Amino acid sequence: MIDMSALQMWFAVLIGWLDRQEREALAYLIEENRVLRAQLGGRRLRLTDDDRRRLAVRACRLGRQALRQAATIVTPDTLLRWHRQLVACKWTHARRSQPRGVLAEIRRLVVRMAEDNPTWGYTRIQGALKNVGHRVGRSTIARVLKAHGLPPVPDRPTAWRTFLRAHQDVIASADFFTTEVWTCRGLLTMYTVFCDPSRVPSRADSGIDGAPRRGVHAPGWTHPDDGRRRDLSRPHL
Repeated sequence: MIDMSALQMWFAVLIGWLDRQEREALAYLIEENRVLRAQLGGRRLRLTDDDRRRLAVRACRLGRQALRQAATIVTPDTLLRWHRQLVACKWTHARRSQPRGVLAEIRRLVVRMAEDNPTWGYTRIQGALKNVGHRVGRSTIARVLKAHGLPPVPDRPTAWRTFLRAHQDVIASADFFTTEVWTCRGLLTMYTVFCDPSRVPSRADSGIDGAPRRGVHAPGWTHPDDGRRRDLSRPHL
């Protein structure tokens, strides 16, 4: 039969020995930190955010009273303040600031979008940035454009080259006319285009005032696209 009193005594001895070992290890670490701090010669330690987080988590478990004996790098008040800030950051879901490289890239994209698309407002630019993974407020976009000397949409000048590039699809389809045609597949809408082969047409060639106009009628398509327009215009360029 096991003697419970003897077993309890052995457990008490073991726990006491482990507790003494922990106290000795803690005392050694404290003394080691003091030696290392003396080697710094009064210079201030540069801690990273990750260093502060790790120290704050451990400090909260010890409490202020134990920290007064163990803390040697910073004061107990500072450690507990770091822990309060860590908790506040977690519950308010505070966002970390973007790296400088990312912020510079966002500013570059905002300016480029505004210059290449003079009709785009703040909301349109905001949506385009969201499509490439950047969430930016309208007020931020406005500040970036103002800093680069770009006025709001109604006051922004538009160069002809920029205007034509932005509206090339609409302009290219302006010469199409449609007609309804009955086919074996039923009633279809056919698109036909009139091309003027002259590079710089004169007034007489342009068909103004009843003058004849040189041109080519292309076959009709049910679904005109960029490839069709390129194939049609290539022989006349």
